[in-house]
Amino acid sequence: MDWLYILMPIAGVKIFWPGLIILGIGVGVIGGFFGMGGAWMVTPGLNILGFPMAFAIGTDIAHMAGKSLISTMRHGKFGNVDYKLGFIMLFGTIAGFEIGAQMIMWLERIGKVDMVVRWIYLLLLAFITWMVFSDVAKRKAKEKAAIAAGQEVDKMATGLEWHKTLHKIKIPPMIHLDVAGIYCSAWLPIAVSFFTGWLAGILGIGGGLIRMPSLIYLVGCPTHVAVGTDLFEVMISGLYGAASYTYKGRVELVAAIIMLIGAAMGAQVGAVATKYIKGYGIRIAFGLAVIGCGISVFLKLLPIYVPSVNKVCDVIATYLILGLVSALAIYITMKMVEGAKRELAIKAAKAAKSA
Repeated sequence: MDWLYILMPIAGVKIFWPGLIILGIGVGVIGGFFGMGGAWMVTPGLNILGFPMAFAIGTDIAHMAGKSLISTMRHGKFGNVDYKLGFIMLFGTIAGFEIGAQMIMWLERIGKVDMVVRWIYLLLLAFITWMVFSDVAKRKAKEKAAIAAGQEVDKMATGLEWHKTLHKIKIPPMIHLDVAGIYCSAWLPIAVSFFTGWLAGILGIGGGLIRMPSLIYLVGCPTHVAVGTDLFEVMISGLYGAASYTYKGRVELVAAIIMLIGAAMGAQVGAVATKYIKGYGIRIAFGLAVIGCGISVFLKLLPIYVPSVNKVCDVIATYLILGLVSALAIYITMKMVEGAKRELAIKAAKAAKSA
């Protein structure tokens, strides 16, 4: 079965190339749908397939930049991108990214990069999972209370409303974000982007794993605008990150190109799917994906403390991450097809009536 493995010339490791194709297509669909580069799955996925962590980070960022460009263009056509918000956030994103990238180089020199990055991933995924499902639970409680009181349910209501508190902070300059429908201090999105930029540099993600929920819960963006604007930010941080990690010699271009070919096709499907799956449907699917990714990262950490389970954990983690990516991509694609069929049926019915 040697033909299923290809030597990565820069990283110097042999990789299961069908795994790269599955990651590329699957994460293209998932990234275009959730509004992020999908690196929160790809970086641990590449590491599980055999890449050293620093190469997994750099390679994923390089593939992510091109894919996010395609997704951003598609979301822009749907009016989901707040470009003003995106450009304001660039300042914090770039500064935070470079600090994170320098930290990775330092951790690599002292031989701690794999363990530290995996633990940060695990803690972050646990927090995101709690935040998403806490929001969903509180939203459902509000719906039940409104129905019990005989009132109409507010479609714009959310479970967690941290953004309402943060909007009370009136530090100049104040800005109007027309697409997102927000009036807030410019320092709020800058602070959010600096933190997510730092995560992008140290975890090898476009920042989308934390930026998309941050845009919803901290800045107050509607879900579909958070998706499109986040992809715009992922594109920018990805282009900068690809250049930074290439200069540092930590990008495996062969793997990045293999994944990008599949991702370019998948991203189109994911972006269109957001037209048919809105709001809390996106958030619940996102939360389930985070749980699966967190389990795979934990399985890669466990052998550090229990060496005897190393081979078993490697096999389970590999199948879990590839299975999760495939299952989510198939689910999103099916929902997109169902939504498109309904839309065509409605148009056909209207045309029949008017005829």
